[in-house]
Amino acid sequence: MSKVVIIGGGIIGATTAYALLGKGITDITILERDTVGSGGTGKTAGIIRCHYGVTSICALALYSLDFFENAKELIGTDIEFEQVGYLVGIGAENLEPFRASLANQRSIGVETEEITPAAAKELWPTANVDDFATFCLEPRGGYGDGYATVQGLAAYLRTQGVAIKQGAKVAELIAAEGKVSGVKLVNGEIVEADVVVVAAGAWSVPLLAPLGIDLPITPQFVQEVVIDPAMELGTPPVFSDLVSMQYVHLRGPELLFGNSDGSSVTPITDPDVYPNHASNEAIERTAEKAINRFPGIEDPGVSTTTTGQVDSTPDNNAIISATDISGLFVAAGMSGHGFKISPGVGRLMADIIVEGESTIPNVKASDFRLSRFAEGDLLLSPYPYVGAVGIR
Repeated sequence: MSKVVIIGGGIIGATTAYALLGKGITDITILERDTVGSGGTGKTAGIIRCHYGVTSICALALYSLDFFENAKELIGTDIEFEQVGYLVGIGAENLEPFRASLANQRSIGVETEEITPAAAKELWPTANVDDFATFCLEPRGGYGDGYATVQGLAAYLRTQGVAIKQGAKVAELIAAEGKVSGVKLVNGEIVEADVVVVAAGAWSVPLLAPLGIDLPITPQFVQEVVIDPAMELGTPPVFSDLVSMQYVHLRGPELLFGNSDGSSVTPITDPDVYPNHASNEAIERTAEKAINRFPGIEDPGVSTTTTGQVDSTPDNNAIISATDISGLFVAAGMSGHGFKISPGVGRLMADIIVEGESTIPNVKASDFRLSRFAEGDLLLSPYPYVGAVGIR
């Protein structure tokens, strides 16, 4: 039986271990340099949706919904999934790709329907919807808590015999004659393995580079602003506003706002080094957008800000792939989609390790191969939205 080492104690590492257990592989060790969920997982906005133009991504998200909806029964923990629905609004310039994408989503089983601006107004009474052409509502969508989810998974994995080592920073991967044999920690300890999965987000890049594996991943700085509406808003759906290019959802009594304008991303050199507070420019931009979109909120105020980084690829889609080194696999470059598709990513990674191909309906493992970048065969939506660069 294979001995598997997973590098990265975030949601992708945890769901990969979970899926491998389902395939009967039990000798699994997760190595986390800090603590479980301390990287990108703990800072995710937590939006859960299936609204994607790429069929394989959409199908991964659909597969993942079953986990989010049934986590209490599956792992014994409430992961704080708020199934309030997911609302998308678009302008007239995006009508054609929007409707084509919805048709494709429905063809593989996603529950989503086009609704009028008037119907959307009933869901978000404080919003101005006059500049939208149409909306869609995905009732099974919503938002979750990335940290609670990965902690719940970790607790379950431990009960199943998975070893989770925190404070275990990897110094290098050990490989010879085209085959991986384990990893070396910074303290000199060698952890032997037949299979190594690198699921460390942007930190995967320096781990694989010494082996001649170039991951085209760039960390991108993310800034979000939390606004206190000073009023009760009920339980409206997560709102993806593709006219103002922003997303918003409740976080307790407050509203979390993020930027959906893919053309204004900011690359950073080191995934560990970025500001811990949003810039004044980002705060002002968000406040202006919020006031214009939600005139029914009479006295909003900025409560706090959050920042983080996402591990982005050139096509804004994940790498879930074998490598040229036998036994070495990578699941990274989630490009901001990782949490919402993570159960599907874990299952696909386990499929690739065990079967060599996807067993998830409508998911092609080849779509996520690392070699696609060198081949110039990027994974792009056939229904791209104007302005929403890379996010659909």
